[in-house]
Amino acid sequence: MVKETGQKLIAQNKKARHDYSILDTYECGIVLTGTEVKSLRAGRASLVDGFVMIENGELWMHGVHIPEYTEGTWTNHTPRRKRKLLVHREEIRKLSGKMKDSGTTLVPLQLYFKDGRAKVEIALAKGKKAHDKRDSLMEAQAVREINREMSRRQSGKDF
Repeated sequence: MVKETGQKLIAQNKKARHDYSILDTYECGIVLTGTEVKSLRAGRASLVDGFVMIENGELWMHGVHIPEYTEGTWTNHTPRRKRKLLVHREEIRKLSGKMKDSGTTLVPLQLYFKDGRAKVEIALAKGKKAHDKRDSLMEAQAVREINREMSRRQSGKDF
């Protein structure tokens, strides 16, 4: 059997980058059952409602939807069960210290396979207010307009 290499993206949480300002990111392993892995290999998952909590010194991911495997039998998993994340104990201590700050939370950003192993990228994030979201949208629009104008000038289409 050929060993898998590289990184294959399964799911991304774009809403988290809009709703939160990302302070720090961490890569974690994830404990999965066989049918969950097969469902992920088919490229099906949703991180939209996901969040991460520290319970009894362990990281647990809640609300992530991995649909049932279509060819699964009675051994299929429940789609929204909580899943344990694999992180070093020292990193969990650092995260719990940073989570003591008001308004910070842990959200999953990406779910992917890295060298054949399922990984999740979580972020320590602080919630944005409505005016912060508008500011970041206006800033992204300004950057797009600048890039558009620069490429237009470089191509010689000066009207």
